[in-house]
Amino acid sequence: MRRSNRFLILGLAALMPATGAAAGDDPMGWLKGDWYLTVGATGMVMPKFDGSKDYMFRASPIVSLGKAGEGPRFTSRNDNISLSLIDDGNIRAGATGKFIFGRDDGDASELEGWGDIPFGGEAGVFMEFYPTDWMRVRAEARHGIKSHNGLVGDLSIDAFRDVTETVRISGGPRLSLASSKYFDAYYGVDAAASAVSGLSEYKPGGGLKSLGVGGAVTWKTTDQLTTSLFGEYARLMGPAADSSLVKEAGSRDQFTAGVSAAYKFDFTID
Repeated sequence: MRRSNRFLILGLAALMPATGAAAGDDPMGWLKGDWYLTVGATGMVMPKFDGSKDYMFRASPIVSLGKAGEGPRFTSRNDNISLSLIDDGNIRAGATGKFIFGRDDGDASELEGWGDIPFGGEAGVFMEFYPTDWMRVRAEARHGIKSHNGLVGDLSIDAFRDVTETVRISGGPRLSLASSKYFDAYYGVDAAASAVSGLSEYKPGGGLKSLGVGGAVTWKTTDQLTTSLFGEYARLMGPAADSSLVKEAGSRDQFTAGVSAAYKFDFTID
């Protein structure tokens, strides 16, 4: 996954001159103009942990910040916290981040002896574009902070259609990749964990994490408030599917369903 490290660095480097050029001679000039801030929350039923066969309810925040009063043409619950630095209406790119909930070895019997994974996050870059007026392609590359020290890459494609002036339906395929350090944190089973949990020892490499599909119905309740109902399915692949945590005590099939609400604020920086 060293190529992923280079990709992340190059992605950040590519964004810096673009924002600098937009600013001209004023290094802070790119801050001036119309901006939007979207904040909200998602409540969902999801697996207790990656690879689990048991489910729980969890809430997570929605945050998106970017230039231009209109904001992005399409957003998805899969989009992580985003700061748009480039946005011409057809291509949008910038920085992205994600909160990672902690995982305790007392959360489930199959995790006994694994040790705790602390609350942390992931930070990186994203880019999205619209090959047609009704489709968006988005890619993210992120590096773990505190929770793990690996790399994660996500790709999603969503087709969307407005069935009324306020109701939109959308959906499409999902793909996720990760490095060996990520898989080792969440799916690796060392000798100590094996002795306590009874799972077979497992040392993963890097590669494809999951393939899946997701969809949503979104309702623009007001000009600023948007609510949605969504569902996602992911089939664990590669190192994740081969883990004894999944093969002996969990499930490759991961389902998520929930609701969300987000409010958009428009403001200007002079």
